[in-house]
Amino acid sequence: MKFWPHAPSHVVNHPGTYMITAGTVGKEHFFNTPEKLELLEEVLLTTLEKLGWKTQAWAVFPNHYHVVDVSPNDGLGRRRLTGTIHGNSARLLNRLDECVGRSVWYRSWDSCITFEKSYLARLAYVHNNPVKHGLVSDPEEYRWCSASWFASRSERRFYETVTSFKTESVNVFDDF
Repeated sequence: MKFWPHAPSHVVNHPGTYMITAGTVGKEHFFNTPEKLELLEEVLLTTLEKLGWKTQAWAVFPNHYHVVDVSPNDGLGRRRLTGTIHGNSARLLNRLDECVGRSVWYRSWDSCITFEKSYLARLAYVHNNPVKHGLVSDPEEYRWCSASWFASRSERRFYETVTSFKTESVNVFDDF
């Protein structure tokens, strides 16, 4: 396999925990209404569950999304995962906007999380992403993110550990 320095590697060939980020064509705000954000979130979470991924954190925005997930043990299928998410969400969005055939998704980036601190920092990063983008002052207020879900369902000590992580130095493509 030849590697190109200007492209994401997508060399995902073993089960593990991954952070996946995807962006729209031209950073266009295609998912720019509550109805469209609901559509993307539903497609994202349904597809992850259907393909056997265990969702740890998610955040959905008008022009990108982030997820932290544990892949299935029988093989990753990351290309199948993002292809299904992007194909289904684009078809539904284009039907809604009456723009059949329009290109919606540009690219996705993934990284395998191999250290516990990296995992905890990425959970914090995804949960705090709505604050980073200036959409809310408290991440639990953003409807299309797992922050409130995480706060209400996680063990208090784990929640406090994750939320204590500073995310300024987390290396995630997030130029949106």
